[in-house]
Amino acid sequence: MEKRAAVVRDGDGLVMVVVGGFPDDMDYQSGFGNHFSSEAIAGALPRGQNSPLICPFGLYAEQISGTSFTSPRKLNQRSWLYRIKPSVTHEPFRPRSPTHKKLVSEFDRSNTVANPTQLRWKPVDIPTSPTDFIDGLYTICGAGSSFLRHGYAIHMYTANKSMDNCAFCDADGDFLVVPQQGRLWITTECGRLEVSPGEIAVLPQGFRFVVDLPDGPSRGYVAEVFGTHFQLPDLGPIGANGLAASRDFLVPTAWFEEGPRPGFTIVQKFGGELFNAQQDFSPFNVVAWHGNYVPYKYDLSKFCPYNTVLVDHGDPSINTVLTAPTDKPGVALLDFVIFPPRWLVAEHTFRPPYYHRNCMSEFMGLIYGGYEAKADGFLPGGASLHSCMTPHGPDTKTYEATIARGNEAGPQKITDTMAFMFESCLMPRTCPWALDSPFRDRDYYQCWIGLKSHFSCEKTNCKSTDLQNELKENECQSHHG
Repeated sequence: MEKRAAVVRDGDGLVMVVVGGFPDDMDYQSGFGNHFSSEAIAGALPRGQNSPLICPFGLYAEQISGTSFTSPRKLNQRSWLYRIKPSVTHEPFRPRSPTHKKLVSEFDRSNTVANPTQLRWKPVDIPTSPTDFIDGLYTICGAGSSFLRHGYAIHMYTANKSMDNCAFCDADGDFLVVPQQGRLWITTECGRLEVSPGEIAVLPQGFRFVVDLPDGPSRGYVAEVFGTHFQLPDLGPIGANGLAASRDFLVPTAWFEEGPRPGFTIVQKFGGELFNAQQDFSPFNVVAWHGNYVPYKYDLSKFCPYNTVLVDHGDPSINTVLTAPTDKPGVALLDFVIFPPRWLVAEHTFRPPYYHRNCMSEFMGLIYGGYEAKADGFLPGGASLHSCMTPHGPDTKTYEATIARGNEAGPQKITDTMAFMFESCLMPRTCPWALDSPFRDRDYYQCWIGLKSHFSCEKTNCKSTDLQNELKENECQSHHG
């Protein structure tokens, strides 16, 4: 990664010069949806009010709102930031040049294609030319409109360099980032997050952030939601515990840079287009903050899965980590679902996921290991898309191997794997560059072509070739009603 120097203060108020890098023992706050408070210098947070005439240490008070002012209190999200200079101190936004042609936030016939075919992609190569997180981000599919505040986009990224003297801001929606290769050091206005493969980060709409790559080449997935925010799913009959625990979500602590940063660029995504604005200071000059609208991360290995303990296969909804809801109860704009290591113990049951047609649309990715329903072809860093009512399920090898074990198969533990799914009630439109990609697996359909008929009417010992015999035919008809 590139090195950059900055004068910073840590949570004890100590001044230091940092030249790149994150500490080994990052400090975080714990909880989901909490009201947090953090200050890098003791006493920097105002007491008793949010916006005093003169803030401590001469700081500026600035609010960032993730919901409308009049949203119900239980849904209202906002934070107060106390910063050295306010974020408004920048030159006018201008269209970024060269234009980024592979980001979409408005999905219609002019820029995307409707395609119900099962789609799969192999892992995309890391670019050889210098490419940071912004330039390496590209849209695969999505639905709706960021302008209408309803919809989602699914992106992937490949990058080989850290962002240099610039920060990214998504005005369109929230980013859920799933790294697959290489750690991400993400600096935000609330502090810093180290996110490794097997962890996720959520960067809410409007926050400015920088992505550094301490391990060099990096690849991963991003889900973006418009007009809503991610929340924990209700647990229903599961009860009070299980799935993702609130305390395992980690929020950064206040950390800031001070000093001049000539030519620093804010890159803002607005309606799927990128705009640049210049300023002479770092946007990460927030000395203290409090609120419930914050970036956060989560370690997927901490997920507590639930599963069938006698017969049949549970629906994938039992593996939901986060959900972005719609106004219709139980219907998600986008669910984030994982398939972690777990035991399979169901008796007399086909244990891999069942063959299925779904009113929801499913985009899958694989972080590491293999996926239980695909013996071949679905690789870490790859992806698949099964759209609304398009049939899908285990490939031929998986099906044949499963039934060959018979009903006497004992408990089986799935290990060394982490697959995930972005599931949405909206029908996706696919970007032409994704359909035309050299990494698209155009033979994907072949994984099911080998599925053969195992039909046999054992009670009358009839086969399809026997149906010309009238007696056998009558027996079969009486057997099958």
